[in-house]
Amino acid sequence: MQLFSIVQWIFTFLIMGLLFLVLLAYLFFTSLWPVTALYVSWIALDWDTPEAGGRRSLWVRSWSVWNYFRDYFPIQLVKTHNLPPGRNYIIGSHPHGILCIGAFCNFVTESTGFSQKFPGIRPYLATLAGNFRLPVLREYMMSGGLCPVNKRAISYVLSQRSRGNAVIIVVGGAAESLSCHPGVISVLLSRRRGFIRLALEHGADLVPSFSFGENDLYQQVQFSEGSFLRSVQCKFQKLFGFAPCFFYGRGLTSSQSKGFIPYSRPITTILGEPITVPRIQDPSPKTVDQYHQIYTHALLKLFHEHKTKYGLGENAELRIL
Repeated sequence: MQLFSIVQWIFTFLIMGLLFLVLLAYLFFTSLWPVTALYVSWIALDWDTPEAGGRRSLWVRSWSVWNYFRDYFPIQLVKTHNLPPGRNYIIGSHPHGILCIGAFCNFVTESTGFSQKFPGIRPYLATLAGNFRLPVLREYMMSGGLCPVNKRAISYVLSQRSRGNAVIIVVGGAAESLSCHPGVISVLLSRRRGFIRLALEHGADLVPSFSFGENDLYQQVQFSEGSFLRSVQCKFQKLFGFAPCFFYGRGLTSSQSKGFIPYSRPITTILGEPITVPRIQDPSPKTVDQYHQIYTHALLKLFHEHKTKYGLGENAELRIL
């Protein structure tokens, strides 16, 4: 059952959207064309909903299949400090890994007990806006509390009168996945300041988080910096928003074979101490840099305080790229 839960997750996020897109296109040229017409009309009317808070469903977030998904690795969420529901938050998630499995399990499902650990906090995991243009997949993603990773969607969540909203941003993004492979611990952060500016504009506290084990789930074919294939990956990522990684995990029938199933290795996500951020409508570059430095130091502190508990040696370092 654990393996089945992984397969359905991979199918859902890598295949389902495109499959339904092809299906709707096919139905359009058959006697069932009204099905396509009705759904396209619905999407046209509902186009902006992902950027206006979406439609989360506690029922979907609490599906029992997510418990099997959690136990396959296994995945756990560790709380170090309270997140008072009277504030809004931007949680920085590190590292990206290949498929952000730790972030998905902890913030899109209730299998690791997010709502019990942080009562009154509503998590919104931000992901590529293009995913919300794919039929059926968009409904599924919104039900779990995902939102587009753009300023409009994030600002909407953080500007609501009700507090206790937490937007989770995988700061390194798709570009960071190119540097992901077992044994290497690095995050893209030194030039990432957009999430800091958003936090200041809305007075949302910053919370660093780190998922130990995220980079160990897949092996990736690495191309050296400056090589032709590496430049192709980077250009593709800039054009389409995601990087074409050449990776592999275990096979479906055997852990010794190669395939697209992630390896069964533990992931532990640590949520750090919130950094109080003032609300500044138009923060200066100097102020943004100041809070970026504070956030970077907090992330490094979180990493070093917990690294030896979760499989790393005393001399392990976190590289900030």
